[in-house]
Amino acid sequence: MTLSFTKMHGLGNDFVVIDGRQNDPALDTATIRHLCDRRFGIGCDQLVLLTAPTLAGADVHVRFFNPDGSEAGACGNASRCMAKFVGGAPTLQTAAGLLPTAQDGDLFTVDMGKPRLDWQDVPLSKACDTLHLPLHDAAACSMGNPHATLFGDASRAETLGPALERDPLFPERANIGFAQILSPTHMRLRVWERGAGLTLACGSGACAAVVNAVRRGLTERTCTVTMDGGDLRITWREDGHVLMTGPAVTVFHGTTA
Repeated sequence: MTLSFTKMHGLGNDFVVIDGRQNDPALDTATIRHLCDRRFGIGCDQLVLLTAPTLAGADVHVRFFNPDGSEAGACGNASRCMAKFVGGAPTLQTAAGLLPTAQDGDLFTVDMGKPRLDWQDVPLSKACDTLHLPLHDAAACSMGNPHATLFGDASRAETLGPALERDPLFPERANIGFAQILSPTHMRLRVWERGAGLTLACGSGACAAVVNAVRRGLTERTCTVTMDGGDLRITWREDGHVLMTGPAVTVFHGTTA
């Protein structure tokens, strides 16, 4: 099957974008894995498939797939890229709900919605205080996908991330963030993403880290999050919505063989 695609990235978190709004290619798991493979395919942290929207108020339906073929409910960096790809400040229909977007010059903002803080909504496999999990004292929430944040040394991502992603406490696995608080308005973050491993940036992980830091009284509600690929500005508004602002870059367009 020949496919046209666009390669994009948000702070080095890179994506293969397939526009299926006119003709949905109905990609299977094997094809997704092949396209995401950096040696035998195009290579990316996630594949993004656009199709026609099915909900009122949405401009496009966006689905996110990990390199292992599993589907993610949300992806912040890819959502900013889709705001640029579609243009005109679109509202994205995702598994996490409708995500409004905005543009200011080279920066794109996505309203990632309200975090879910109850243990059933993360989800966890048993009732826990999501602010202090019995697992490295992590804090957990859902930003449309499950996140746990460990505070302290961000360099632990490679050593602890793989096992924590698959810990029995997370029945759907989890994205594991390692946050170092630099000031009340600045943190350093690295994220081990479920199904993808360590990435240069994770937008939903940055949102989750700020939400969890605010809940613990570690930062203010607006915070710069510095990741390996660059900075995002995250604001957890008083109405509960989390706004994520950062760049989106188109790398190249291509066609598969």
